[in-house]
Amino acid sequence: MIKIGILGCGKIAQVRHIPEYVENKNAQILGFYDINVERAKALAETYGGTAYETAEELLANPEIDAVSICTANFAHAELTIAALNAGKHVLCEKPMATTLADCEAMIEAANKNDKYLMIGHNQRLAKAHVTARKLIEDGLIGDIVTFRTTFGHGGPETWSVDPGLNTWFFDRSRANMGAMADLGIHKTDLIQFLTGQKVIRTTARVTTLDKRDANGNLIGVDDNAICIYEMSGGAFGTMTVSWTHYGAEDNSTVLYGTKGIMRIYDDPAISIKVILNDGSKISYDVEAIQTNDNQTKSGVIDLWVDCMVNGQAPEISGESALAAMRAVFASIESSETGKSVEIAENK
Repeated sequence: MIKIGILGCGKIAQVRHIPEYVENKNAQILGFYDINVERAKALAETYGGTAYETAEELLANPEIDAVSICTANFAHAELTIAALNAGKHVLCEKPMATTLADCEAMIEAANKNDKYLMIGHNQRLAKAHVTARKLIEDGLIGDIVTFRTTFGHGGPETWSVDPGLNTWFFDRSRANMGAMADLGIHKTDLIQFLTGQKVIRTTARVTTLDKRDANGNLIGVDDNAICIYEMSGGAFGTMTVSWTHYGAEDNSTVLYGTKGIMRIYDDPAISIKVILNDGSKISYDVEAIQTNDNQTKSGVIDLWVDCMVNGQAPEISGESALAAMRAVFASIESSETGKSVEIAENK
């Protein structure tokens, strides 16, 4: 039985981490910590375990094997490193951290302490994405030439555990980045997963167009980002994310290959549609994508627990997430400088 601690008891913990741990027969939650102590106490009363007044007290419990880091972005690195140094395995929510140096320090701490570090990139686990990757590897649409991948919805105001225009997602001091960190890291990681290529150059515009805070001012973080990604294997395409899609959520990816086109989550009725050069069409009815309004089991917790039970390092490790984080930070640099930015480490 893997004994778990929860650091940060907000919406992502309440909707995904906690219930998925509860459903897993090999996991037991022993502790909860949140800056809102009453929130942690309420969860401890509901699910059992202890509510801690500080993260340090939770990490000092020798019975806890692993923790989920579900805090605001700014605390990811500090808590992850503290947990790893305390001898705990760590599952950290995305984005991994708010600086590249912090991402690298997290990986260093995991290696130094011989502990697992996994990042919650759940899009890799969506069944249509898993199926699509296999079809691409099998050569169904040939070599990927171009692509477009999009993630857009109306914003995180209703997703936060404290909903409304004062959400921490809009606070630069706590979030550091906006839609790029919230959604862009997902789709950057995904396009690398699907193509088997890394982003080696980005030309980006990361900006705030419409979102406003409770005082009517534009929020302090980006609400839109459009990036042109050049990939290590020669593919070229766009990654677009938005908090201003005020309608149906869009979480689609389209890949244009030498033998045909693959559309993933582009049609609400069909998970994957392939149109080959000869005009033939193939449909794969796999599974609908999660949305903010339609949460389904992510698969992240089950994979995470299995890794610990079997003593097998997670595929979605800190190291594997680093290439996507480099692309995110390079895109922000590109937007700030007005120049394309090469990512030499990804070549």
